[in-house]
This record gives sequence, C-alpha cells and structure tokens, in this order.
Amino acid sequence: MIVRNLDVAESGSRRVVSKGWESTRLLLKGDGMGFSFHITTIYAGAELEMHYQNHLESVYCIGGEGEIRDLADGKVYPIRPGTMYALDRHDKHILRAFNEMKMACVFNPPLHGKEVHNAEGAYELEAEVVQD
Repeated sequence: MIVRNLDVAESGSRRVVSKGWESTRLLLKGDGMGFSFHITTIYAGAELEMHYQNHLESVYCIGGEGEIRDLADGKVYPIRPGTMYALDRHDKHILRAFNEMKMACVFNPPLHGKEVHNAEGAYELEAEVVQD
C-alpha cells in the first residue's frame, strides 16, 4: 500500500515548478502502478501550449477556472471545478487559466518525477527520477 500526504510531498522532491505551473507528483513510475498521479496548479494568467506526444493524460479540475483549446479543430472548452478532460489522441492544445486552477492529473505511461515541458510542450520519456 502506498500512502502519501500532499502537504508533505509539496515540501520535498516531488514538487516540480516551471513556467506557469507547478506539480506535486504523488505517484510516479517507480511506484509501479502503471500510471502517475499529480496535483498540479496552473498559475493565474498562464497560457500553456502543450502536445504530449509520449503520454496520454486525463485531468480533473478541483478549483479555479480557465479553458482548453483543441488546436486540431479550434474548439474551446470551459474548465471549472467538476470538469474532466482527457487527451486521448496526444491532442495538441492550449490551456489558459483565468485564475489559479488546481488540477488532478493522471499520465500514462507514468512520469519519472522531474519532467518539465520540452520545446514542443511534451514530456520526454526518460527523465530524472525522484528519490524519496
């Protein structure tokens, strides 16, 4: 059984901060679950173009408001608490936060721990591993 506390994880090596966001990785590849689970904060005013070429992601909005634009067809979807979206086709997208958004995120394959977005807005398959 794996039990972790968000407050404890946020104060350690599981917290990753990058431009426009921070993420606390509660489950990672090394945990052997086959997926990773994160609580991610998207900062107010952030506009992030992303394209997870190597991962599938599902996201559930816990707090805050924003929108996601599908760059394939231009459709824009509002995001607010209770909204879930899944990037089931490695969808290239822009995520905008109108105010601070708190998101629960699941990645498959799982992240190693220290990933940040590369120039294409993706996470690499190999990255620094969190040790704790």
